Parts: sequence; C-alpha cells; structure tokens
Amino acid sequence: MSNKTFVLDTNVLLHDHTCIESFADNTVVLPMAVIEELDKFKRETSELGRNARGVIRRLDSLRELGRLGEGVRMANGGILKIIVGSRPVGDSGLEDDIPDNKILRVAYWLHKQGEHVYFVSKDINVRIKADALGIEVMDFEKQKVNFDELFSGYREISVKPEVIDAFYANRSVEIPDLELLPNEFVNLISEGTEHQTALGRAGGNGTIVPMNPKIESVFHIKPRSREQRMALELLMDDSVHLVTLVGQAGTGKTLLALAAALEKTLVQKRYDRILVTRPIMPFGKDIGYLPGSKEEKIANWMMPIFDNLAYLMMKTSGPGEHKTSIRDRIDKLLRDEIIELEALTYIRGRSIPKQFVIVDEAQNLTPHEVKTIISRAGEGTKMILTGDPYQIDNPYLDASSNGLAYAVERMKTQSIHGHVTLTKSERSTLAAIAAEIL
Repeated sequence: MSNKTFVLDTNVLLHDHTCIESFADNTVVLPMAVIEELDKFKRETSELGRNARGVIRRLDSLRELGRLGEGVRMANGGILKIIVGSRPVGDSGLEDDIPDNKILRVAYWLHKQGEHVYFVSKDINVRIKADALGIEVMDFEKQKVNFDELFSGYREISVKPEVIDAFYANRSVEIPDLELLPNEFVNLISEGTEHQTALGRAGGNGTIVPMNPKIESVFHIKPRSREQRMALELLMDDSVHLVTLVGQAGTGKTLLALAAALEKTLVQKRYDRILVTRPIMPFGKDIGYLPGSKEEKIANWMMPIFDNLAYLMMKTSGPGEHKTSIRDRIDKLLRDEIIELEALTYIRGRSIPKQFVIVDEAQNLTPHEVKTIISRAGEGTKMILTGDPYQIDNPYLDASSNGLAYAVERMKTQSIHGHVTLTKSERSTLAAIAAEIL
C-alpha cells in the first residue's frame, strides 16, 4: 500500500488537538499558514484556544526529535512535516492572499508532484474548492457516528399475546435471544392485535420489567407521549447518572429535565442544587459583547430556561397568582443558589458534587467539550444532555460529529447511562407542524 499524504486544515486541529496522530503510518503535512492561524487562537480561553495550545505543545515536543521542515517520525510510525512558504501552482486560481488558499496551494502542489494527497477539513466550502482542483478530500471523522443509525433508546417488537399476559402477571418477562442495552425500553405489541401492548424496560439478564408506577406526574407535569414517559423514567432514576435526550424543538426535552430537577431537588431533597448551562454558540460571540454583569449577560441567553421555569412555577402556583410573583419565586431560587445558571466557559476545572446538571443545546458542543463537561461530575451528581442535532450553530459540526450524538453512541452500553430520542412535538399544534414541514 502506497504512503498517503494528509494535508490538514486549521479547523481540524482546533477540533481535536490529538488529530495529527490519527492517520496511522502515513505522512501528515501542516502548511505554514496553519501554524500562523494557530498562533491567532492560542491566547483564547475557549476550547479553540485550548486545542491550539495543545497542538503547539505537541509540535514543540516533536521538534526535539528532528527538523519539522524535513519531517519527524511520530510514535505511530507516521511522519509529521511542516511546509514553509507558498508553492507555485500555475493557473489554479488560488490567490495567495486568502488564508484558505495558502493551505490549498500546498495540497495542490503536493498533488502535482505525484503524491497521493488527501485534504482534510471540516469546512465544506474549502473541501469543495479542493475537490474542484482534483484533490481527494475528507472530513475528520475520528469522533463521528452514523446519525441515521443513532441509538434511539427504545424498540418495538411483536410478541404472542401470552407474553404480554405473563409480563403483567409476573411483573417481568424474559424473551430468549433478545439482547437489550442497559436501560433500553421495549414496547411489546401483540401479534394478534396492536391494541394490546406493554411498555417495559431492560431489567438485566434478558428480562423486561415494568416502568415505575410512581412516575406518572413530576412537578405537576404529566407526560404527553410514550417517549416523554420513558424520558421521565430515566430522569427520576437515581441509578442512571447520565441521561441524553435528543429531539426536535417542542418535544419537551428541557421542560422534562427541569421538572425532574425541581422534583428531585426541592421535593425529594436528593440533590443540593440545580446547575443549568448552555453553550453561547447561538449568539456567535462571547458573552462579553452583551451589556451588564456576568449574571445579566448569562440571563440574556438563558431566556429559554426562564421560560420553562416560569411554566413549571405556574403549574404549582395558586389560583390568580400574578406573573410577577412567579418571577419572584424563580429569583428566590437563584438567590438561594438552589438553581445556578452558569456559562460553559466556567465549567472547566470545576468539581460538581451532588448536583442535578442540565446541559441544554448540547448539539453545539464538540465530543471533546462533552467529555470535559461530563468529567466534571462529582460524587452523587446526575447529568442531563439535551439537544437537537438538526439545529446546529457550530459551523464545523453536523448531526454526526457533534458531542451529543457522540455521547449517545459511546455511552449506550453503560449501565449508568440512559437515552431517549423524542420525535413528537408537544409544544403546540403550530410548533409541531413547523418542526415537521419547515
């Protein structure tokens, strides 16, 4: 097999600082323009800045093994090489004053030299330009899953009517050769009539057990669908430390998570506080661009959380209670630090014990960012990740490469993890129609 040459775009390094060692025993090329772009990010406090610094430190350690301009052999047998300066590429149309073109010129020049070149980028437009030049292109897929085959958290199976009868009579049933993942749900449907059904949950050793009958209402919220009922089962189960909820807008992901958090914290006293956080990606800028104190800035992009909290408080309010008093109750929870709203920027480095943590809009996080957040969980903490992989604002992530989908697929075999994909919008008739056809 001939040696391949992988030319990496800057965004690949900023996505995963370990990527240079992900191409086996082939040659990895970094154009000088990539190093210059890394230098612009290295002082940032964001995940991009941390990845930039990680790459720079790794390159510095490789420099001790030889001259990077001539190529240095890495531990995996591959060669890392930095190409300095531009390269003559004839009438390719790649103007040298555009950073992306500077990188492409190197890839195109190596291609013209007869090398088997792959241009690796998470930028779709740059991949299109490379493909137009005749260069083979690829996305960086080390932490990518097949979203079309993403674990849904439940399945439907047809069984004989007597199996359902046994399930109700014995409070469990074993179905031979049925392999269930931990905390997976099963909807048993009678072969004779679809009206005879039973909803159960994996109980270990191939058995299916009933749902917890006590979870019919959580903080005055009743599930409106089978999927929401399954989600509440996981949210209220203390043995499940990580819950992932995937679904379109209006399916109730955040509302259910907040309802369970309030029930577990205020009523059952199982957790000391509720920590809610969201990535600031929807604004496209750091929260420093917004006016006011840190709390006021956070409040601006936490409005969806406040909306859900107001709805939940309204459910528990007395008749005729004014909206201002509902807001006062929410403010008191914030003042008493029962609920904490925090920017993801400040999560890194923390240890979070005995808290109910909700990470909303988690589809805008990279796999590495999700790993960083989950690893903050201290003793007795439950963590919820919610999001819609079809609504991603991060330009370098998609439905298959985001951290939420990655966590679902990688954690599905763990007994402390549970997942549900919600498909039906319950917000309103209008929201349901919009989610389906727009």
